[in-house]
Amino acid sequence: MSEKRTELSDLGEFGLIDRLAEGLSPNQASTVYGIGDDAAVMDCGADYGLLSADMLVEGVHFDLSYAPLQHLGYKSVAVNVSDIAAMNGIPSQVVISLALSNRFSVEAIDALYKGIKAAADDFNVDVVGGDTTASKSGLVISVSVFGTVGKDQVVYRKGSANNDILCATGDLGGAFIGLQVLEREKQTFLANPEMQPQLGEYQYVVQRQLKPKARMDAIHELRDLGVVPTSMIDISDGLASETLHLSKHSGVGFVIYENQLPIAKQTYETAVEFNIDPITASLNGGEDYELLFTIKQSDHEKLDKHADIHFIGHAQDLSKGNLLVTKQGNQVELKAQGWNHLGKD
Repeated sequence: MSEKRTELSDLGEFGLIDRLAEGLSPNQASTVYGIGDDAAVMDCGADYGLLSADMLVEGVHFDLSYAPLQHLGYKSVAVNVSDIAAMNGIPSQVVISLALSNRFSVEAIDALYKGIKAAADDFNVDVVGGDTTASKSGLVISVSVFGTVGKDQVVYRKGSANNDILCATGDLGGAFIGLQVLEREKQTFLANPEMQPQLGEYQYVVQRQLKPKARMDAIHELRDLGVVPTSMIDISDGLASETLHLSKHSGVGFVIYENQLPIAKQTYETAVEFNIDPITASLNGGEDYELLFTIKQSDHEKLDKHADIHFIGHAQDLSKGNLLVTKQGNQVELKAQGWNHLGKD
């Protein structure tokens, strides 16, 4: 009799992570926090060290038919720096490894590294090493990032309490809508190679997809204002999914108000053009790499006038669940419908 086979899609990405973490108890006294947050936390003496890693895989995370290599290099660093930002930390070094097929020229890798260098300059990090190897199936970019945070400044996904205010930086849904634009232009080109991409009027949303910015500016501003979030995560898999992560780790529920969701004008108009509900895009689109965090009620006044930090909801007792309050005042259960890296689709 053959052994039972469990498909990865049955577990999903986060179920697999939980399974792999079973029995991996830290052996080092310096390991403060291991698997389960945006970055691992190590005791480095006066400060905590933060370590995170991420991979971008051709055909899964990017399509080189419309993703310029320079933008891809920038994005590969930015999405990792975003994990350090989500811990309220400051990044300092990155290590970059590449798996390359022989269809890439030296000039192509130069373009990729031009973007990597631009991101390193923007986020003030040093590229200090890595590895290169051959690939039979396209390009793989693996990045690890190290940073630091004061021991009294570190922020986890856990920590939110009842009545904390739920905040989001920037605007949401743009990266997902930008992807729809790029995919449409790709299909148009495949149908007629004589057609030129029509991206001029979609510049903002396309940029949100191809070259996202890690919100280190917001982290510095929070420090200047004397605000330490009670919990935080970056929005990579969609607002709804990340809110449920905060709920799970903090042991509270959340209420999000539809009329408080920050959606850029171009995101909204393009979503309507594509017959996509802008609210659905903002909740489930993913890849915005904005920050989702909670603050104490006492910190409300410090952020009340901030043009790029939005109060979108609040924490409540876990027994009340996670809810979206529509513009009509209806309460709808909040569900994660964002990207699942190991899903069947």
